Amino acid sequence: MKRSEVKEQYKWKTDDIFVSDELWEESFAGLEKSINFSKYAGKLHDSESLLQFFKEDEKFSIQLERLAVYAHLRYCEDTAVTKYAAYQAKVGSLFAKYSTEQSFFEPEMARLDEKYLNKLVEDKRFTDFDYILKKIIKRKPHTISEPEERLIGMASEIFETFNETFGKIDNLELPLPMIEWEGENIKLSHGTYGIILHSDNREKRKEAYEKYYNAYTSFINTLTSVYSGNVKKDVYLSKVYKYSSCLEHALFEEDVDAKVYDNLLKAVDENLTSLHRYISVRKKLLGYDKLYFYDIYAPLVSGVDLKLSYDKAYEYVIKGLAPLGKEYQALLKKGYDERWLDVEETEGKCNGAFSAACPETHPYVLLNYKPTTADIFTIAHEMGHSLHSYFSGKYQPFAKSNYTIFVAEVASTVNEVLLLKFMLNEAEDENLKKYLLNYYLDSIRATLHRQAMFAEFEYGAHTMAEKDEPLTKEALCNLYADIGRKYYGDDIEHDYNISCEWARIPHFYHSFYVYKYATGIITAINIANRILTEGDAAVKDYFKFLCGGASTDPVSLLKLAGVDLTTTKPFEFAMAEFDKTLTDFEKLMGI
Repeated sequence: MKRSEVKEQYKWKTDDIFVSDELWEESFAGLEKSINFSKYAGKLHDSESLLQFFKEDEKFSIQLERLAVYAHLRYCEDTAVTKYAAYQAKVGSLFAKYSTEQSFFEPEMARLDEKYLNKLVEDKRFTDFDYILKKIIKRKPHTISEPEERLIGMASEIFETFNETFGKIDNLELPLPMIEWEGENIKLSHGTYGIILHSDNREKRKEAYEKYYNAYTSFINTLTSVYSGNVKKDVYLSKVYKYSSCLEHALFEEDVDAKVYDNLLKAVDENLTSLHRYISVRKKLLGYDKLYFYDIYAPLVSGVDLKLSYDKAYEYVIKGLAPLGKEYQALLKKGYDERWLDVEETEGKCNGAFSAACPETHPYVLLNYKPTTADIFTIAHEMGHSLHSYFSGKYQPFAKSNYTIFVAEVASTVNEVLLLKFMLNEAEDENLKKYLLNYYLDSIRATLHRQAMFAEFEYGAHTMAEKDEPLTKEALCNLYADIGRKYYGDDIEHDYNISCEWARIPHFYHSFYVYKYATGIITAINIANRILTEGDAAVKDYFKFLCGGASTDPVSLLKLAGVDLTTTKPFEFAMAEFDKTLTDFEKLMGI
């Protein structure tokens, strides 16, 4: 489908950011001319100058972010349109100039007396910036000199080329072939591949799987080079900033306690028997002598997938999230009515789904909606992101509104869990209950186990690079295959294609991101359970988190909602939830 064929009501309203490209260009030109932060160099010891720096930086950042969001949204509508690719490049260049202009800031702040910085934290004039100051104090041992910081800022565009190159391959140049599907000969796309893998046609699943992975393996040497470069970039930056490892660097930047990462991998590792059991159940119910990875998403309960139109699906999501209150439901409706969402899959459009916050307006959501149960949950998921951004932006100053990536998946996944529980409670048909239990199991497997597996691969790849071990395609594929065998056990065939799966994961270019999906669903399972069992008190605590933005470290923010990830309890509860759901499913299926 071409974008011109899509009804306006199913396209996001970018006019709310800039009413025209001409206004974007005018705003860009004005912002580019206004950049002048070097005037503050050498003056940060004066509190009034520092305060003015923060305020000017905030004003500039808001405008830059609006320019960036608009460019990104328009680019994602059709990645083949070079105009918006150029807009993104211009924003990237301006951001690089902005970073270079500010290269003095961290080194100069690091040289300031800690007593002075602590006084600023207590100064009411700096209330909006106190958490920034606290992180600066903490980061002192990892601050580099001004000339070094300037060089890093100048290289920021270069560091982004690995992610950009992967995106070009994945969205434009990947040689995805034609495939016959539902009576039509169509080009295999990321979205269609997902639909076929969830179908009950094994022959077609196998065909799609092999064609899809053949496209990636035909690029495996290039993708190895691109990913290896990205990892080496991480190693370089961790050394420059004096961290012991890439993982320490990533966790430190988000102010996350290392216990959280350790708790995740340990909890999953100690409970893999439940995952192995689930794979065994899947193999038994499908009745296959051999189970392959193209069977991992095949429906175990047929004929009950909720094939709702987008409009009906959105109404269903609003109803399912009633435990969060009328204000939350009203905002969901507002997003639908005011076109926050871009709905249809079209030629050249970015694949997948995302939410993008935008200062001084509303969030935006990209979908590639298909009438499947999974895509109903995608609506709930992405609107969870958006309303988290909405509440953080409403109740926090801009400097504290952009919550960290670590907590970014919590609100989205709370929505998914609440919707799932609603659907289970509403289901009267036993077959539908079977289906929903299976869906919940697959959701936990995909979001918890699978992302933890990705996290273990990332850790392994970065550790290899830190030891100066070459990241060849053989090394990366062997690493991924070994972890996959541990996670999925002996009841599934581990072929060459799946050993190359790492090469198609976009999030690997945002290093140490994926583990947050796992901690997100672990947190969400705990929060949703508390909301459903404790009611208003739990909802009130949860909204404290939603409105918290980045006002303190993310682990402390989650404690406001009643979840402490520095302890093992939340992890144990989530693992028990998977095991219990599997037991319930086995009973209904008569196993």
